[in-house]
Amino acid sequence: MPSEERVQRERALRRAVLAGDEHAWRALYDESFAGLYAYALWRCGGLRQLADEVVQETWLTAVRRVRAFDPARGPFGAWLRGIAARLLHNHLRREDRRNGLLRKLPAATEPEDEAGRREQAESVARALAALPERYEAVLRAKYLDGRSVLDIAAETGETPKAVESLLGRARQAFRDLYEKQERTDD
Repeated sequence: MPSEERVQRERALRRAVLAGDEHAWRALYDESFAGLYAYALWRCGGLRQLADEVVQETWLTAVRRVRAFDPARGPFGAWLRGIAARLLHNHLRREDRRNGLLRKLPAATEPEDEAGRREQAESVARALAALPERYEAVLRAKYLDGRSVLDIAAETGETPKAVESLLGRARQAFRDLYEKQERTDD
């Protein structure tokens, strides 16, 4: 949908939502849920329970703050992803503080392979949350959305070579953050 058309449509939906129109909320929800969930699942390192919590909290926040949504600044889905990213960042910070206290307690009784998978997924989520937005966006476009370098370049107005370079830096930054997280966990 062309940008101006999207802005006008989302403005109309926002006005309808503010007027109490449930069908407008349903339209926004139906159009945005799958993309938001895929984003949250990716950012949560595949941890479905955490992704479910983030998505649920994102919608609750969106309901409370829908007045702040400005379609001219970006699509509704991007606004939701921003909320989800902040919620996940805050969640991971709280968990880090809590886990600092819990490291002194005996290990949980989870099976070792399940605990290991969960720890790895949490490390992935923390590394993704710590990346600069531009790096996270290009990694999301390539690996979550499955877009080609040429598509990303066309959308961002950059050359394919610049996008390849950005992807390389983003992957290296992710590796560095992930390895740092792994060393911290040990």
